[in-house]
Amino acid sequence: MKTLQELQEIRDRMKSRVANRETADESDVRIVVGMATCGIAAGARPVLAAIGDEIESRKLTNVKVSQTGCIGICAYEPIVEVYVPNREKVTYVHMTPEKVGAVIARHIVNGSPVTEYTYSYAVANRGGNA
Repeated sequence: MKTLQELQEIRDRMKSRVANRETADESDVRIVVGMATCGIAAGARPVLAAIGDEIESRKLTNVKVSQTGCIGICAYEPIVEVYVPNREKVTYVHMTPEKVGAVIARHIVNGSPVTEYTYSYAVANRGGNA
């Protein structure tokens, strides 16, 4: 069983994540995770958790995470869309928790999308696993 202090730390960490999801403004980077039944069945929950963990560990305050329903390309789930202000939306497909670190480091922190994980790349390569 958890001690009261451990439970309070977990609560505070989760409250921070919820606030991170709710208070986006126009200058923030937005990460949207498809969480319809197709996404959840394909593994979107661990991807969402990994995104939250990575953002928290890097102390990124300008990145807001949210969930959405079906994005419409179920065969490519889990799907993560990244919206950087004044840039074109990037759609990542076949996402896994293991890919999250590269997306955060290369795209969110350094501004260079991870092309080999994108929908465009997957389609151009006949739908192969991105």
